[in-house]
Parts: sequence; structure tokens; C-alpha cells
Amino acid sequence: MIKDNVSAISEIIKAGRNSLEKRGFTEVIVPRIVRATGACENVNTLFEVSVDKDHEWFGSKAYLAQTGQLYLEALVPELKKVYCTGPSFRAEGTVDDRHLTEFMMMEIEFAGGFDQLLEEIEAFITGIAKQLLEVSKTKDIGLSKETLERLERCPDVFPKVTYDEAIDLLKEKGESIEWGDDISSAREKLLIEHFDNQPVFITRYPDPMVDHGKEIEVEKFFNMLPDPSNPGRVLSSDLILPFGGESVGSAARVHIADEMVARLKNSKMFKRLLKMGGSIDDFSWYIDQLKKGSVPHSGCGFGMARIIQWIMGTSDIKEAVTFPSNKANII
Repeated sequence: MIKDNVSAISEIIKAGRNSLEKRGFTEVIVPRIVRATGACENVNTLFEVSVDKDHEWFGSKAYLAQTGQLYLEALVPELKKVYCTGPSFRAEGTVDDRHLTEFMMMEIEFAGGFDQLLEEIEAFITGIAKQLLEVSKTKDIGLSKETLERLERCPDVFPKVTYDEAIDLLKEKGESIEWGDDISSAREKLLIEHFDNQPVFITRYPDPMVDHGKEIEVEKFFNMLPDPSNPGRVLSSDLILPFGGESVGSAARVHIADEMVARLKNSKMFKRLLKMGGSIDDFSWYIDQLKKGSVPHSGCGFGMARIIQWIMGTSDIKEAVTFPSNKANII
């Protein structure tokens, strides 16, 4: 248990909520025992929930949620700007300083485009930094002088580099990396150093619906809108933070039912789901919701533990939560 960070973590979560509320987001409670609609890119890291081996309790396989994204998306046409806060459960096999079995996510979805999405992410991160600086003027919340100085240097607008540009930049730095490869945490650090140790966006990842003539490793969540100005790319981004690395995954969403289903069926995620005994029926309620009508929208998930890493200045994610849990440790 990390007792020393409790006050700071509390203030960080409070600041995150305040940042969203000030910008008109409505908090929504989403389910945490779900079908595959609660999965991120990799359904193989879902925790199955069952009280018996025959799965009779729910009538189908059920899982601990990794994301509330699709549930938030369903509410965008009516509420316009929504968010949720809660745990994300990942059956991560790796025991290291970057991964946890359970961690807090704040997620947003709103009626708007990709450029506005990046602005919302910047406003969320800088809003937290500014509120922490203000609170620290009147009370000690456990943030060091070095941390506060780093927060003061946080810019309002973050550098942005496309995935293609990031690959070229890493090659210039001597990295043996090819287009289509994932960008590892070590390479994220090189990009952060290149941009003066500030948060940086990597945008416009390869579109998995397009035949690139090779297998692409860097496939994100299936529901990403193609970039009309850059064929073969999608309107998606990752925010990379010092210490925390990849901390915010985001994209403009496909809101037409037939297009969304086509992307889902073509995704690696869906192929993995079929091997697990799942089917398109796992997404039936969401597909039905889109058929009723949706609007252009975008959203993201804020990995709060990694954001806390950046604020605290620690490279070990276990120091960014009060009760760390991974495959080697459950309490």
C-alpha cells in the first residue's frame, strides 16, 4: 500500500472530474459486468465472470469490463458530452512497472470531431495540472517542489506527430523499426526526449481495413474513423506522457451501423473473440443502437495511473496507485 500518495491521488481524480464538469460533460454510471462490448483491443485479456462452468448465470459469457466506451457512445446522440469513471480490468501476463491487473479509467465521448478531441485531451491534462498548482498554494497534498515546477512548465498545447512521422523520426535516431510496427515504451521515451520532455501526441495510425501489403502490428480498437485527407490512416491518437508513456488512447468514431459492423468483423479483436466462442451477437445491443441513429462523435480513455505517474514523476506504475495489483500480487 502506498500511503504517502493518497492525498495527491485524491486531488488528481477530483481535478480530473472538475475539468470535465466545467466543460459540460455529464457523468454516467456504466456496467462493469459485460459482454465483449466491454473489451478494448485484446479480448484475450478479459477476465471471465461466472458462478459455474456452464455459464448459466447470464446465459452467455460475461466479463469484467475494460472500457465503458460503447455504453458512453450510445448516449452521445441525446446527452452530447458524457464521461464515466471506474476500474478497468486487464488480465495482463506481464509483471513489470507499466502494467496492472486493475486501474482507474476516466473516459469521455462527445458529439464532435478529431481536432476537438485533441483539444479536450489537452484541456483535461492541463486542467489537472493547473488545479493541483492552485490547491498546493494553500495546503500540502504531497507533491514535491520538483513536481510542481514540472506542472508549471506543462504547455496548453502539446506537440503532435503522425505515426508515419514518428517512425521516420525513430529511424533517424538509429532505431531498427519499420512502418507498421508498434512503438515500444523505450521508443516512446525517445520521442518524449525529442520534444523537450513534454506530453506528445502520436496521431493517424494505419487503418486496419486497408491492405497495406504487410501485416501491421499497431492495430488499435476497431471503431476508428478513416482520415479523409490521408488514405490508409485513421483519425486516432495516443498521448504519450513523460514517465507514464502511452496514457490516453483516442479516436473519432464510426457512427454508421453497417460501416461499424464491417470494421468490427475485419478486426483482429473479432477474430480472437470467435476463437473464444463469441460472435457478432455480443455486440447486438450496440449495433441496434446505431441503427436507431447516431451522430459524428469522438472519445478517449484516460489511464489515470499513468497520468498520476507523470504528475508524481515515477517510472513505476505501482507507485501511482494506493493498492497495486498485478499477476504476482492480489490483496
